[in-house]
Amino acid sequence: MDGRLVILKHVEKEGPGLIEEAFGSYGWPLDVIELDKGEKLPETLDQTAGVIVLGGPMNVYEEEAYPFLKEEGLFIGRVLSQEIPFLGICLGAQLLAKACGAGVVKAPVKEVGWYNVNATEVGRKDRLFRGTNRNLAVFQWHEDAFELPPDAVLLVESDPCRNQAFRIGTSAYGLQFHVEVTEEMIDLWLEDEVAAEKDRIATEGALARDLFVTQSALILRNFRRIVESTYRMKKVMEVFVEKVGKPNKELWWNLETHSLMATG
Repeated sequence: MDGRLVILKHVEKEGPGLIEEAFGSYGWPLDVIELDKGEKLPETLDQTAGVIVLGGPMNVYEEEAYPFLKEEGLFIGRVLSQEIPFLGICLGAQLLAKACGAGVVKAPVKEVGWYNVNATEVGRKDRLFRGTNRNLAVFQWHEDAFELPPDAVLLVESDPCRNQAFRIGTSAYGLQFHVEVTEEMIDLWLEDEVAAEKDRIATEGALARDLFVTQSALILRNFRRIVESTYRMKKVMEVFVEKVGKPNKELWWNLETHSLMATG
């Protein structure tokens, strides 16, 4: 595979998890960039077929404490401008929403543990959730929540944190919940929690885990297929452009003004 998957990581405990199996086992090179360790964002997106931004404990507006957040927002804008498939998880979804002009606010409640969320009518037809049930078993760990960007499509919802997943453009997705977590990752996240909270999450996990693994595998497989098909199409278009010249195509994202544009 000559393309690569870029993964932005914010803290040691929140790694790719199940994403490694979904992509790595199919021959996709994974370029994991550890922002908390000072690793730099790519200067070019050449050969970048897809981008995944993982979660983290920081707030999207804590740019003074975490300077990489501002650079990350600009990077996401570059990804959108080139219409590269994007998947933001938890903090990654909030960063996507902010980059697209939406607010990120304190959630009505802190969601930690196993939850059921529901795909909307549009979500059930979306490529990312193809093959999954309307009701999804997910793992949550967040205090903030994103508002929907202009022209975004709500794909998954729940109560009381309504906005759980959205799509902007054709292939940029934000998920408030985690689809990448392994049992080992959850154990690490729970290290500082009280015993009662650990017991609650363990009990809920025993009931939800099998369904979660199945559905997460489907969602990640679907995103991999979106990445693969988009990358193949771009390669075809590159050959076409070389032969007949650059097509007159208006992007749905205006990088200069960071605003959405109509595509007709």
